[in-house]
Amino acid sequence: MHLFKTRKEYIKNIRNFCIIAHIDHGKSTLADRLLEHTKTIGVRDMQAQVLDDMDLEREKGITIKSHAIQINYPFKGEEYILNLIDTPGHVDFSYEVSRALAACEGALLLVDATQGIQAQTISNLYLAIENDLEIIPVINKIDMDGAMIPEVKDQIIELVGCKEEDILLASGKSGIGIDEILEAIVTKIPSPSGDENAPLQALIFDSVFNSFRGIIVYYRIFNGSLKKGDKVKFFSTDQEYYADEVGILKFGMEAKNSVHCGDVGYIITGIKNAKEVKVGDTLTNVINPCTTRIDGFEDVKPMVFAGIFPVETDAFEELRDCMEKLQLNDASLTFELETSQALGFGFRCGFLGLLHMEIIQERLEREFNQTVITTVPNVSFLATTVKGENCSKQSYRNARPYKDRSY
Repeated sequence: MHLFKTRKEYIKNIRNFCIIAHIDHGKSTLADRLLEHTKTIGVRDMQAQVLDDMDLEREKGITIKSHAIQINYPFKGEEYILNLIDTPGHVDFSYEVSRALAACEGALLLVDATQGIQAQTISNLYLAIENDLEIIPVINKIDMDGAMIPEVKDQIIELVGCKEEDILLASGKSGIGIDEILEAIVTKIPSPSGDENAPLQALIFDSVFNSFRGIIVYYRIFNGSLKKGDKVKFFSTDQEYYADEVGILKFGMEAKNSVHCGDVGYIITGIKNAKEVKVGDTLTNVINPCTTRIDGFEDVKPMVFAGIFPVETDAFEELRDCMEKLQLNDASLTFELETSQALGFGFRCGFLGLLHMEIIQERLEREFNQTVITTVPNVSFLATTVKGENCSKQSYRNARPYKDRSY
């Protein structure tokens, strides 16, 4: 096996990619086969949808959180490092997809052979194109009875503009085409283009609260390197911390003395306050800081709003703490203080959809033991009168007689 002799050679053999598709097109199953084929996960640890580690994900059969894992893949006498970031397919978790895309150079565009291209396939593809990612089209479930391979190929060619021979055929369930997919990842997706000797510049794409170790931050290094013991700071808050532990993401967290340009990894600094970590922020070194932040992803735009209140009014502060910890792991959740004469103090929350709202409520109850009351969801809108005046939802009711209203 070829060992890396220089840092330049190390970066040249890194591939950062994600899998994007419509819901239930087989992303998690295909990820299972990639991990199984490369022996990233042992037989004892292997289970269906291995990256979906939340109970809710298994019960509902969907991916809610994006998960990163490093795969070592030998190809033509060289060792390649493939950083896979699995993404959700449901539109309510599209913000998770945008965060994953910001940390990658390429994407597998997965299409179900029995269903063809659907809405979220197109939406996620446009997100990938905006991020200038290399697209590898894959038709999944080709071994099913209702597979429409020629028709789906035509749909992909029309959408992506690729050649027919560029489309890979696979089956995540039976393991067909896995070798071809791994080879395409190595040969078609470009290696990271950062500078190992430049000041540290890392994009934070996720974080999670650990009751023993504080906040664990996940990042992708675009320039420079990060060593254990380094003093680092966050661009948006200007807060400084020591790197107590750094490492890479295998099946679990694997500590290293240093992580380098192109790597996807984690850092533990002992942060306890959830407000001090922002997804999309840039992490840099205090001694030799970078001068510009990385353009992360757009601010989230909530679509559905509802109030969340504690059942016991004296549990408000505890609920606030839980909401902040949950927001660490789900940056698409927005909330602000709200008071109600009937329910007391609570939060006005913004969600990306009704499923997102349901998942947040479930996670509060399961992960944080918070029993909450959720008000009826609604949407905000602007209405325009025939005179061209804009009225908000609240003020519109008294704007003019019903017969003159224009939607």
